[in-house]
Amino acid sequence: MATDIRLKESLPEITETLVATYTECGATHHLGHKPLPSRDAIVEIVADMMEVLYPGYGRRQNLHIGNIEYHIGDLIDGLHDKLTQQIARTLRHECEQDGQEMDCEAVAQQKAVALLARLPDLRTLLEQDVNAAYEGDPAAKSLYEIIFCYPGLEAVTVYRIAHELLKLGVPLIPRMMTEAAHSKTGIDIHPGANIGPGFFIDHGTGVVIGETCDLGPNVKLYQGVTLGALSFPRDAAGNIIRGKKRHPTLEHDVVVYANATILGGDTVVGHHSVIGSNVWLTQSVEPYTSVTMEKPSLRFRGSTKDTDAMYHI
Repeated sequence: MATDIRLKESLPEITETLVATYTECGATHHLGHKPLPSRDAIVEIVADMMEVLYPGYGRRQNLHIGNIEYHIGDLIDGLHDKLTQQIARTLRHECEQDGQEMDCEAVAQQKAVALLARLPDLRTLLEQDVNAAYEGDPAAKSLYEIIFCYPGLEAVTVYRIAHELLKLGVPLIPRMMTEAAHSKTGIDIHPGANIGPGFFIDHGTGVVIGETCDLGPNVKLYQGVTLGALSFPRDAAGNIIRGKKRHPTLEHDVVVYANATILGGDTVVGHHSVIGSNVWLTQSVEPYTSVTMEKPSLRFRGSTKDTDAMYHI
């Protein structure tokens, strides 16, 4: 059956009605302003960063000591230009929102160079994360496997890049980076969280780490763990108060097993503690504490020739 050309006559009216909403719903458009950061450009920047941080594992193979400096130098030069452009865009947007004046390109270049200068230290930090994954997972056959295959490491790497950008005062882009990693890995780490070295997320899918979390060195999380807010403080007018500590603190060498939920800015899990699977925790625990659920009551239904048997343990 052919399409009916007469139905297309309604399209101008649909367009007119849609355009009218751009005035009525002003918060959901960015018209009449200079460009915002590009999602595609941010993803490309992250890909270039991964090449720099893990050379030889990504797009360019056959690297050796004779050509690595040229290759990395070319990437760093490109990252300088890409970062400067995207940071300038987001700074300009912030200035427009706040009515401030700033030489956005100059400030953006300074922040871009500052981030690039932190990459050597970032590589040292990430090496500890890779080693923690290898030591914490008996299924890992090599460090190469972890770098190639583990979504947890990818999510943590992007988080660490984004966290450095956030510390440099760059708005919006850090969150764009971690949300891109979230969509790819299923792991949601807010760039504002503070996470120590030797961090390992095993399996990873469904992990959520909130903005004001503090995690000490050598923390290990399993899939489905939520480190979230217990409640949102509000002012007298009922508006959410932003910037307060809302998420838990995990001291060093804490292990949290699958699907556990730990909530609240005042909740502190002491060092060397173990939080078991499916635990719902909203209070602090002392160091060297093991928190587990009581053994569940299970029901098994089996069938025989004569009747169904019910077992309860």
